[in-house]
Amino acid sequence: MKHLLIYLCFLVAAFDLNAQVPGLPFSKFYSSNEYQGGIQNFSITQSISGLIYVANNFGLLEYDGTTWRRYSLPNSTKIRDVQIDEKGIIYVAGQGEFGYFKPDDTGYLRYHSLLEKLPESSKNLEEIWKIIFIHDQVIFCTFQEIFVFSNNQELVSIINGRTDFESFHFTNNKFYANQSEDGLQVFENGKLLPVDYGKVFGNEVITSIISLTLTQQLIFTRNNSVFISNTNTIKNWEANIPKNVQINEAIRLKNGNIAIGTQSDGLFILKENGQSVLRMDKDNGLQNNSILTLFEDMSGNLWIGHNNGITLLELSLPFRLIDQFSGLPGTGYDAILHENSIYYGTNFGLSVQKSDTENQNPIQKISGGTGQVYQLTKIQDFLLSAQNDGAFTIQNSKAESIGSLPGVWNFHPLKDHPDLMISGSYNGLLLFEIKNNEIKFLRKIKGFEESSRILEQDFNGDIWMTHGYKGVYRLRLNPTLDSVESKYYGTESGLPTNLLISVWKINNRLIFSTEYGFYSYNSKEDKFEKDAFFAKYFDDDFLATSMVEDALGNIFFIGDKEVGVLEKQINGTYVKNYQIFNKIIPLLNDDLQNISLIRANEVLFAANDGFIWYKLDNKNVSSTSFPTMIRSVYLTGVSDSLISQGNYWEKDSLQYSQVPKAIPSIPYHLANIRFESSNPIPNNENTTLFQFWLEGFEDGYGDWTFKRDKAYTNLREGKYIFHVRSKNIYDQISSPDTYAFRILPPWYRSYLAYFIYFSLSLVLLSFIYKVIDKRFQKKTHQITDAQRKALQQKESALKSSQEEIDRLRNEKLMAEIQNKDKELASATMHLLNKNGFIDHTKTHLNSIIKKSKNQEVKNEIQKVIQSIDKNIAGDKDWEQFEIHFDQVHGDFMSRFKKQYPDLSPQEIKLSAYLRMNLSSKEIAYLMNISTRGIEIARYRLRKKIKLERTDNLQEFILKF
Repeated sequence: MKHLLIYLCFLVAAFDLNAQVPGLPFSKFYSSNEYQGGIQNFSITQSISGLIYVANNFGLLEYDGTTWRRYSLPNSTKIRDVQIDEKGIIYVAGQGEFGYFKPDDTGYLRYHSLLEKLPESSKNLEEIWKIIFIHDQVIFCTFQEIFVFSNNQELVSIINGRTDFESFHFTNNKFYANQSEDGLQVFENGKLLPVDYGKVFGNEVITSIISLTLTQQLIFTRNNSVFISNTNTIKNWEANIPKNVQINEAIRLKNGNIAIGTQSDGLFILKENGQSVLRMDKDNGLQNNSILTLFEDMSGNLWIGHNNGITLLELSLPFRLIDQFSGLPGTGYDAILHENSIYYGTNFGLSVQKSDTENQNPIQKISGGTGQVYQLTKIQDFLLSAQNDGAFTIQNSKAESIGSLPGVWNFHPLKDHPDLMISGSYNGLLLFEIKNNEIKFLRKIKGFEESSRILEQDFNGDIWMTHGYKGVYRLRLNPTLDSVESKYYGTESGLPTNLLISVWKINNRLIFSTEYGFYSYNSKEDKFEKDAFFAKYFDDDFLATSMVEDALGNIFFIGDKEVGVLEKQINGTYVKNYQIFNKIIPLLNDDLQNISLIRANEVLFAANDGFIWYKLDNKNVSSTSFPTMIRSVYLTGVSDSLISQGNYWEKDSLQYSQVPKAIPSIPYHLANIRFESSNPIPNNENTTLFQFWLEGFEDGYGDWTFKRDKAYTNLREGKYIFHVRSKNIYDQISSPDTYAFRILPPWYRSYLAYFIYFSLSLVLLSFIYKVIDKRFQKKTHQITDAQRKALQQKESALKSSQEEIDRLRNEKLMAEIQNKDKELASATMHLLNKNGFIDHTKTHLNSIIKKSKNQEVKNEIQKVIQSIDKNIAGDKDWEQFEIHFDQVHGDFMSRFKKQYPDLSPQEIKLSAYLRMNLSSKEIAYLMNISTRGIEIARYRLRKKIKLERTDNLQEFILKF
C-alpha cells in the first residue's frame, strides 16, 4: 500500500509537470484616462521602494500602487526611456532632450537637463531612444551618436557610428549596439567592437537580446526571426510563435520563461525550449494587442506598455482566472477533470476544455447542457451533471437528459448497492439505476420532501442531509428502497444552532460545519459534540461553506472569514495556509460556494465570473513586502496647500522617507494637516489596510482601515511625528513611514509673546506691587495715623491730664506759694510789727531812762535796751526774707536785681511784694508808707524797668 501511494504521488507529480495551466493570470488595465497621460508607453522601470516609472508620450509617469503622477519635460515632448540608477536618480531620454529628475524642497520631481553639457555640434538632437547603465557610466543612445556620461553627470565621450544605429541592448552586463550594414557590435573599453556573428544582423533590426547562459543568447528581430547564439556560432531558435508576428520586445522572466511583446499580436510567454506557456491578445485577456515594452517588477508581475494603455499581469500569483476572457462566460458552480478534459458547470450550462501539455486549448460549449449546473461528478464510467433542468449524462461533448424530475442538486453512489445512485432534489430524494451501460431514473423516494442540496453517506449507509435553516436530518432507506425514515437533529441534540449547517466527508468521516465551529456525530449517545480535530486550525466561530480533501490528504476550504488549505505533512499533521487566498475572496461565488478538485494539489474555486484555478506548490509563494510610503502632505483649509510629495534628496541620492532637513515648521493658524499614504503593491488599491498614529497627539496606532488618508485639525503647538504602516492581503505588515513636523505657537503663545508677557507681567507685577505697596503704605499710614492719633489722643489726654495735674499742681503750688507768700508776708509783717513794737518799746524805755532818777532803774532798763538791740536785726531779717523769697519764686530777687541793677532796696522790696501778689494797701502797711506813697513807688519802678503804659507792672513781675 505504501509503495502504491508513492507511485500514485509520482504519477500525479509527473502529470502536473506536463499539464498546461488553464486560464489567464490576474490582470489590471490602466487606461490613459486613469493615469492621465499620453496613450503610448515606451519604457517601464521600478525604484527600490517599489514605485513604478513609465516613459510616456506626455512625460514621466509615477505609480505608487494607488495613484498616478505625471512629470513633464520642459518642451513637453515624449519620453522614450526611463532608468533608475543605484542612487535612485531617475534618468529620462526623449525627443531632443535628456537628463534626470530630482526632487525639490516640496518633493516635486524637477527635471535637470544634460543637453547643455554637449558640444554645440551635438545639441541638435532628434530622438534619444535608450539609456544604459554600465559600471559607473550612463550611456544615452541616439540613431547617430552615443553619449557616455559619468555617474556624476559629466560628459566622458561621444561615440559616432559609421552608419546609423538601429537599436541598443544590455544583457549579461554587456552593452550591444545594432548598426545598419555593420550589424551587431559590443561596447568595450569605450569603443564599439564587432561581434563574431554580428554581420548577420547588418540588415536586421534587433529588438531584444536575452542571455540564457554566460555564452548563450537569444536574439530577437522585428521580422519574427529568433536566433540562438553561442560564443561564435548562431542558428535559428524554434519557438511556438505564429508566422508574420512583428516582435517589439522580449525579456526573460525570473522563472526562466520568456515574455514576448508584439506589434499587433499581443503577448506570448514561452519556455526556454520554445514551448508556449501563455498567449494573450485582445480576444484573450488583453485590452490592446500592440505592446511597446515589457517589464517584470520585483514581485514577479509583468507590466506591459501598450500603444494605448498599460496592463499589469500578476504572473507571480498561483492563481488563474477562467472567465469570459478565457472563453467561459457565466458564474462558476462546479468543475471536474474527466478523460484529460476539464468540464465546467456554470449558470449558463456546461463547457469543456481539453487539457494537454502543448497548447492552451479553447473552451467549448457542450450542447444540451444549458441551464444552471449544480454538480459535476463521475460515478463508475459515467460523467453526470446535476442541473436545474434535471439529471444529465455527458458523452462525446454532449449532455443528455436522464429523464428525471427537474431540480437535481447532486449524485451519490448508494452504499452496498453499486448499481444504484441517490440524488438530492428540490423536493426530497431521487433514485437512479445503472443498467446495461445506461442510467435510468427509477423513482422519487417517499417519506422526505425537504430540499436536499447537501448530502453525505456514512459507513453504515445512513444518509445525512443538512438544511440551510432547519437543521440536520438522518435518513434511512427501507429494504425496498422506496421510502426513508427520517430523524431530525437540532439544538436539543447538541448542535449550537439550526442555521447554516453543512456536512462534509473529511478523513473518511463526516464533519458538520456550523456557525460556531465543527461538530461530529456520536452514535453511542445519538448526539453531536464539538470536533477536536479542527479546533487547532480554526476559531470557534468559524463557518465553513465548502470543503474538499484531495488524494494527498490536503483539505481545501472556504469559510466566512478566510479561504485556504490545510497542507498535510509527512508526520500526519497539517499546516494552515490561507494568506495567499485573501486575493481571491472578493471574486468567489457568493451564491453557492464550491471547491472543485481537479488533481492532487490542484483545485478550481467557483467564482462570480467563471472559476479560479489554484495549484498547491511546494514553493512558498510570498509577496514582496514594500515599505509604506507617505506620498503627500497637505495643509488643509479653504484650499489645500501641498507641502510634501514624498520625495527627498539627501546625500546625493533620492529618498522616499523624510530626511531631517525637510522637517517643516507650520504656522498655528494653518495647523490642519492631511496625509496621503500608499504601498506600492500593484493592483491592491482596495485591499491594502492602513494604520495611523500621530505621536504627540495619540497614544498609539489606531484601527486598521482601507482609507489611505488621515487628517488632523486644530492641532496645538508642539512637535509631532506621524506614523503610518500598511498590511497587505497576506497579513504582512510593512515597515512604517514617518513624517515629523512642528506646529508653531500662535503669535500670542510665541517666544516673543511670552517675553512680552513676561515683561508686561513684570511691569504689571511692579505696578500691582506699587499699588499694593501704596495701598499698604496708605493703610499703614492710616493705621499709623490712627495709632498716632490714638496715641496723640492718649498723649493729649495724658498731656491734658498731665497739664491738668500740672495746672492743679501749679495751682496748688501757686496756692501754696501764695499761702507761703501770705505767710511770709504775714510773718514779715508780724516781724516788722514786732520789730516796730520792740523799737517803740526801746524808745519808750530810753525815754524812761531820761526821766528816771533812779540809777539802779536806769541801769536795769539799760540792760533791757541792750538785750533788745541784741535780738533786733532788721537788715538781717530782710536778708533772711530774700533767701526764702528766692527759694519760693525761683531766684526772682537775684534775677531781678541782675536785670535791673539800678533799683533801690525799697523798689526791690516793692517788686517782691508785687511778686507776692499783695495789694497796695498790704504793701503800704509793710513798707510803713501811705497808699499814695505806694502808687508813687510803683510809678518810679515802671520807669526804671522801662515798661510801656499799656503793660501791667504786676503781670510783668509775675511772669519774670
